Amino acid sequence: MPLDLIARPEPDEYAAPYEAYVSKVPESNVLEALESNLDELALLASIPESQAGHRYAPGKWSLRELMGHLVDGERIFAYRALRFSRKDTTNLPSFDEDDFVAASAFDQCRLEDLLEEFRLARQGNLRMFRNMAPEMLELRGTANHNAMSVRALACVMAGHLRHHLGVVKERYL
Repeated sequence: MPLDLIARPEPDEYAAPYEAYVSKVPESNVLEALESNLDELALLASIPESQAGHRYAPGKWSLRELMGHLVDGERIFAYRALRFSRKDTTNLPSFDEDDFVAASAFDQCRLEDLLEEFRLARQGNLRMFRNMAPEMLELRGTANHNAMSVRALACVMAGHLRHHLGVVKERYL
């Protein structure tokens, strides 16, 4: 039977820097937040392609690059959740989001295509979480020397998107 609830993580399930993302998820069911994120993408979908290269300041990401970063983050957080849910005790490496964006071709993509790529990744990740046994959500692993539970990663994924949508509202629009 597919999982239909991921409870909010306790503060001891993630490192302090992730509180900025976890705090953006007030829902008691993190699965609902992950699903509603797909509707929240309407903000970025409403931006015309002619404005997708906009940067709010020199050296800052374009809207396409920001969307590409969200795709990268989705994949990396989900990969960590997969590894932790499989009882992998390897300390997974960190990633530098600025280096990832600099090495990408996001500004050569259409914003619409990056949005679709995120949607597809999120839909696959929702299926992954739903297919986990409840006890798998409690498992913990380590990334960048920070311990984190699988359910905390699910919450971080939802909050990460909301954090960046807030930046879009504040600085780009």
